[in-house]
Amino acid sequence: MRLLITGGAGLVGSHCAEFFARKNPKNEIIVLDNLMRSRIFGYDKKSVEFNWDYLKKFKNINLIKGDIRIKGDVLKAIGKGVDVVIHTAGQPGVPSSLRKPLEDFSINTYGTLNVLEIARKKPKDTVFIYCSSNKVYGENVNKIPLRELEKRYSYIGIKGISEEMPIEVAGHTPYGVSKLAGDLYVQEYGYMYKMKTGVFRMSCIYGTRQFGFEEQGWVAWFIIATLFNKPITIYGNGKQVRDMLYVDDLVDAFDRFIESNLSHGLFNIGGGPDNTISLLEFLDELETLTGKRPKVKFSDWRPSDQRVYISDNTRLKKMLNWSVKTPLKEGLRKLTDWVSANKEYFI
Repeated sequence: MRLLITGGAGLVGSHCAEFFARKNPKNEIIVLDNLMRSRIFGYDKKSVEFNWDYLKKFKNINLIKGDIRIKGDVLKAIGKGVDVVIHTAGQPGVPSSLRKPLEDFSINTYGTLNVLEIARKKPKDTVFIYCSSNKVYGENVNKIPLRELEKRYSYIGIKGISEEMPIEVAGHTPYGVSKLAGDLYVQEYGYMYKMKTGVFRMSCIYGTRQFGFEEQGWVAWFIIATLFNKPITIYGNGKQVRDMLYVDDLVDAFDRFIESNLSHGLFNIGGGPDNTISLLEFLDELETLTGKRPKVKFSDWRPSDQRVYISDNTRLKKMLNWSVKTPLKEGLRKLTDWVSANKEYFI
């Protein structure tokens, strides 16, 4: 099998590349990445270059430095065609989308359409997997009644968000809009051009080789800040809740979709009700893991922030026989150990 993984030096992309390289030595994996993560977030050190170098040890992975927005770069990566595209490339930050909405659009919407169209025109029947976001639901999530507890909010009446949640008539931020546009394009290519497409609306994905910043990748960022004595700003009161999914479990869902007989799929995916944590609870868990507690200050809520987001994974379980395998505490320990072992990237 020949696979193209866009954004293959990122957290999700690099784990996809490693998984399929190990799964079958005959697989040919092409990784396309422009290595711009540090620049997007104003970081003066290397970040995803670590993953780029890590993937060099696999003989069946071909690394191509290029941009999903540039037709020639994508054509070079796809070549005569691929069996699978796993499209993880994107501009992942909400604040950066507010500062640079045109760049956010060009990467998340135009870049997605560019890869889709090039893949469609190749002779192979390409499976296309798109990494969407819970942000496509925008502030509609905040219409669900909440109960306020000492250190968290909780839903009243439901356990999680299903794919039936409306996506319209709500604030999204430019990031939410650009991801939603890509999401809809991928679905449309499945219906109109009969491509096998899988859209995965992801909640909070975390794992080893995650380079978190204050603006994006908050799980890794909180760990980095705690270990290396950096201040943390919490936007809101810290009671906001997310369901956490370890990256290996996400890749497992992708693999199951590729191997399935489904012609297309739209899935919410996250840790679900059994793997949730609030920001305040996360600080407590970090203290248990590290013996340290960072300096924390509080600021105003960010635009369109979702107070609680918990995925309802029922459709995934039913259609792909998928389930979460990595408990939250185990995943956090793995990530904390990895950050500790690679401190030169963070201090």
